[in-house]
Amino acid sequence: MNLVEQVRAAGVVGAGGGGFPTHVKLAAQADTVIANGAECEPLLHKDAAVMEREAELVVRGLELAMHAVQAKSGIIGIKAKNKHAVATMQAACAGKPLRVHLLADVYPAGDEYDLVFETTGRLIPPGGIPLKVGVVVCNVETFANIARAASGQAVTHKTLTVGGAVRTPVTLTVPLGTRLLDCVAAAGGATVPDPVLCLGGMMMGETTADFSRPVTKTTGGIIVLPRDHPVVQRKLKPAAVQHAIGKSACDQCRYCTEFCPRFLLGYAVQPHQVMRSLAFTATGEAHWNEWAALCCACGLCTLYSCPEQLFPKEACDRAKGELRKANVRWSGPTEVRPHGMRDGRKVPIRSLVQKLSIGAYEHPAPWEPRTVTPRELVLLLKQSAGAPSRAIVRVGERVVAGQPLSAIPDQALAAIIHAPVAATVAEVTDQAVVLHCTGGTN
Repeated sequence: MNLVEQVRAAGVVGAGGGGFPTHVKLAAQADTVIANGAECEPLLHKDAAVMEREAELVVRGLELAMHAVQAKSGIIGIKAKNKHAVATMQAACAGKPLRVHLLADVYPAGDEYDLVFETTGRLIPPGGIPLKVGVVVCNVETFANIARAASGQAVTHKTLTVGGAVRTPVTLTVPLGTRLLDCVAAAGGATVPDPVLCLGGMMMGETTADFSRPVTKTTGGIIVLPRDHPVVQRKLKPAAVQHAIGKSACDQCRYCTEFCPRFLLGYAVQPHQVMRSLAFTATGEAHWNEWAALCCACGLCTLYSCPEQLFPKEACDRAKGELRKANVRWSGPTEVRPHGMRDGRKVPIRSLVQKLSIGAYEHPAPWEPRTVTPRELVLLLKQSAGAPSRAIVRVGERVVAGQPLSAIPDQALAAIIHAPVAATVAEVTDQAVVLHCTGGTN
């Protein structure tokens, strides 16, 4: 098998949160491949841990990807503050056609558009993808998984940070399908009586109180917060309430737009214009919705910029949904020129931490070789962008570690799921395969 086939067979997807099936990216051609190690979500440390522990594997995966897409240039983007990760990656890159690009400690440094511009000076066309400017971007953990795939090893485990209101913030590597409850327990348990989880980070992640949910290939972190935390309270507000507050209270100050990272790169994203749509009926709002088409959903406008604590990001989400339903594609200006004040308006992580009221939870979360061995694993059949995979095992069947549990349906964009450990298939549905594990303790 060639690398694309190996990566497909191993079920590799974007490990930074996007979950795009990696074999599709590697089937393209590009002149530059970028390893994204920016990790700009506050309180998350898993990318730094991957680079510190597996630098050689990340570099090997990057080289393999470069060969697959016929690229001549390889770049690793890392925040300069992560000195240990920088040192290990620079050592691993020595003598190779690769370079480490040091990034500022700002949010959202890991956004693909920002990262491509910072590392190459290229601006992705509005509505386009990095490939439009000859670039392929993957998370550093994805490159480690590419290297494993080339050696015949499937994606069966996930590295993630468990932080926030826990006794011992930690970064762990756990079997896919591990319940969130078991991950929190591995960090010493929650330190608040009514905890809520931010999956993948506080800015772009999902908020849930369901501790029974499983870890997937895109789970980069679990941030535990008390239910009465201001960020949690805002995220749990119903959409109708968000709409009503925005409709009545937005004073069109433009702060959401002036700090928007896509606007500062020169793209036609103006959340304050989208907020105007809240005052219109469906017919009138269509004009304003177009200002959300290129929004990257970073959440900066809602959780940092707005002085009224309104919800411009959520308004943009709704507007993009309306545009998709109407099958409206971007047809605005194609010329992009960064704003002259861009450098002065980048949001430092220290300022974001203060605004989010999470300074009390800023603690190191070093990687630890703890073995998390649940009695039961819930392997969702959809752990990537696109469609679910299709289960190929039956109840009662014994499976071994690394055995495929699913297949990709014909012509579908999906990823294969594999058994993380030796186990017995306890349940099979259209949504998941449940395994009962040999030797599980949790």
